Amino acid sequence: MSLEQEVNVGQPGTVEHPATADERGGGEETPRTVQGQIAELFHAATSDDDQSRTFLLRVVQPGLAGLMDGSVSTLAPIFATAFLTHKPFAAFLVGLATATGAGISMALSEALSDDGKITGRGSPVIRGAITGLMTFFGGALHTIPFLIADLHLALIVAYVVVAFELICIAAIRHRYFNTSWWLSFLQVVGGGALVFVAALLFGNA
Repeated sequence: MSLEQEVNVGQPGTVEHPATADERGGGEETPRTVQGQIAELFHAATSDDDQSRTFLLRVVQPGLAGLMDGSVSTLAPIFATAFLTHKPFAAFLVGLATATGAGISMALSEALSDDGKITGRGSPVIRGAITGLMTFFGGALHTIPFLIADLHLALIVAYVVVAFELICIAAIRHRYFNTSWWLSFLQVVGGGALVFVAALLFGNA
């Protein structure tokens, strides 16, 4: 061990702090204001460079997480209510309540789990808003068919909407994260099928 190394080891109070994403040089510099970050995201979304790190980490990833949670996790309570009560409007109310609760929960989870300083993922408020809105959208979309008074027709329309949602999720994963189309489709549909089985079990208990 050299003298310089011995001096460095022996110095008290030298604590290494994790470097931020900008200090590591691992990504684009994050604007300091929320307005600047919104403008940057808008530019990334409207430009041809939709594979940029900024767009993926600050828009696509939180949005996809929200859409997946809203589209999948809300299936069980909505369809279980429909099977159990045979009342479409009851399923509609449960669906809206579930989508709202899931949206708030996911927004807080995304915003509070990462302030973006170390990871370079931008404003937690923006990411939380994106995740929460997409969660609510995913849960509310297949809730709307239960405004139809006829339960059988409402279920058929809801099945079609759920299939559309799952295909969209698989397509986004394939488009932006280079996931195999068939693998992504099987994973998403498999997860949705498990939740739907839970809805059948509880709805026919």
